[in-house]
Amino acid sequence: MNRPYRIKAVLFDFDGTLTEPGAIDFELIRHQIGCPPNMLILEYIQSLATSDKRREAISTVDGYEMKAAGKTHPNAGADGIIEDLKMMGVMVGVISRNSRLAIDRALKNFELTTIETFDLIISRDDPVAPKPKPDGIHHAAEFFGVAVEEILVVGDFILDIEAAHNAGALSAFITNGEKGAVPEQPDFIIQSLAELALIVKMGLPLPGGKLPQDLLDNFLNEFVFSDPSVLNRPGIGEDTAAVDASEEEVVVITSDPITFATNAIGEYSVLVNANDIVTSGGTPRWFLSTLLFPVNTTPSEIRSVMAALASVCNRCNITLCGGHTEITDGVSRTIINGMMIGSVRRDHFLDKKNMRPGDHILLTKGVAIEGTALIAREFEQQLMGMGINEGLIERAQAFISGISVLEEAKIAVDIDGVKALHDITEGGIATALEEFSIAGGFGMKIQLGQIPILPETKAVCAPFNIDPLGLIGSGSLLICCRPESSKRLQDELAAADIEAAVIGSVIDAEPGIMAIDDQENVDWPRFDVDEITRLYRS
Repeated sequence: MNRPYRIKAVLFDFDGTLTEPGAIDFELIRHQIGCPPNMLILEYIQSLATSDKRREAISTVDGYEMKAAGKTHPNAGADGIIEDLKMMGVMVGVISRNSRLAIDRALKNFELTTIETFDLIISRDDPVAPKPKPDGIHHAAEFFGVAVEEILVVGDFILDIEAAHNAGALSAFITNGEKGAVPEQPDFIIQSLAELALIVKMGLPLPGGKLPQDLLDNFLNEFVFSDPSVLNRPGIGEDTAAVDASEEEVVVITSDPITFATNAIGEYSVLVNANDIVTSGGTPRWFLSTLLFPVNTTPSEIRSVMAALASVCNRCNITLCGGHTEITDGVSRTIINGMMIGSVRRDHFLDKKNMRPGDHILLTKGVAIEGTALIAREFEQQLMGMGINEGLIERAQAFISGISVLEEAKIAVDIDGVKALHDITEGGIATALEEFSIAGGFGMKIQLGQIPILPETKAVCAPFNIDPLGLIGSGSLLICCRPESSKRLQDELAAADIEAAVIGSVIDAEPGIMAIDDQENVDWPRFDVDEITRLYRS
């Protein structure tokens, strides 16, 4: 499972999970009490018309369970995994549709595990609805004092997995080495109980220091490194990446950290750095990352970030060729510092000093694409509490898929007359245009009314009094081109479903922005820090 998780408690089913499967003949019990094949035994008993019939049926079930409990044996690895979990500091419990007497009797056949071993035992005698109802798992979460999503439910039957899913807990389905149907919803599928150790370890907080070597080695071995230009693949003890760039004319290098909290930090890190490379006319080729995680991060959270890095690199034909991973109390949230290396033919290299007076300035998509996604993802509950429509928030969250400018940059560099590109990052379009002007050596006249601000951006910014012009904006590309190329550029972008608007022009003046609003000169907005920082300071 690639998504991150934490585990503080494990709840085991009993029959067929902690004990060897097949000890109880459920079909025989069904026949004895007259339970139809399409009904669960306990639910059928509850449906009987009189209390006498219910008592008689449950007495029959009790008799078969106790007989099976006397001769049952612990499942392979049961004693060992429970002992391991206790040593890891994980709380351990049982959640079963069996009677408490049958569970107690069966545990006498275990070598190491006793009733006292468990922090909690939930049987059908407890006043909670049985699996697949979530009540028992919710009761366990309250008893353990943990969030329900921090509980792993382990079982061999669909009811165990359904109960976990209904409660919002993690689930592991044990096959006991048998081939057959597997429920659709488990987070993990295991053949034996011994496999739980690594799953739980991946959900336990890590202390400060380097990522343990065994975990790092496991994570790196999951990734495919097929770029022949990379001479040494990432690994333990490899502190450098060697790249054969002999066939490249110009090598372009950039570095950008991702410091804002986000559940898509891996995606951000690669694309933000790749965006810088393509503004030079180049192709992103090789990526190195320094990953800094706060103390108590779990291995699964680290693996999730690394998997996201590898996934987006593969999607963009970029090789993840090295880096460093550390858990440190020097950060309070995950930080990725990425370095991207790209290549470009010398005659395709775009220098911002190529811009000239009269050139058009175009903006793709709209302002604050990245900031819109960040606010919608990180402050979803606050936005809903402020009355923002859930559907609009979901659309804003989906802006994460648009923070790359690789496609529009590729289109732009192939059009004669395109002279310079600049991506928008911290400080939003207000800061980016000033940077573009300074790098090009000319002034710019910008029409404020022509700057596109998408409805989703307006909606998520307004409740926090955020100015979209000063909001972090990866996903939008500034393009400087000759006037005669402007229409063709817009048509080519539109054919790729990328909107672009002419928002101004280059003027023969000192670097700086002349802002026009409704045909009047106005002050150009300036932001000492990105608008997004105000949300994280509050």
